[in-house]
Amino acid sequence: MTTIPALRAAQALAVYQSTDTGQPAGQGGQDFGSLLSQSVNGAIATGNVAETQALSALSGGGDLTQVVTAVSQAELALQTTVAVRDRVLQAYQDIIKMSI
Repeated sequence: MTTIPALRAAQALAVYQSTDTGQPAGQGGQDFGSLLSQSVNGAIATGNVAETQALSALSGGGDLTQVVTAVSQAELALQTTVAVRDRVLQAYQDIIKMSI
C-alpha cells in the first residue's frame, strides 16, 4: 500500500483545482490524456531544473539549498509519476479480468 504525505496530497489537490473546469471531460473540460501529458511534462521540467541546479553547484556556483530543493522536487515528481503509472496499470489489469 502506498501512502501519500500530506504535503504531496495538498500539492496534487492544488494542481487538480487549478486545472479543473467543473465540467466532465469531453464537454469542454480537460480530458485524462492531456492532464496526464501535462503532468509528465511537468515532471520532466522539474528533472531538468534539478539537473541544471546540480551542474551549477558542481561548477562552483549555485546555492546548496536550492540544489537540494530542486532534487527533492524532482524525486517527488518521479515518485508521483511511478505511483500514477502503477495505478493505471492496476486499473487496466482489473478491466482485462472483467467478464463481458
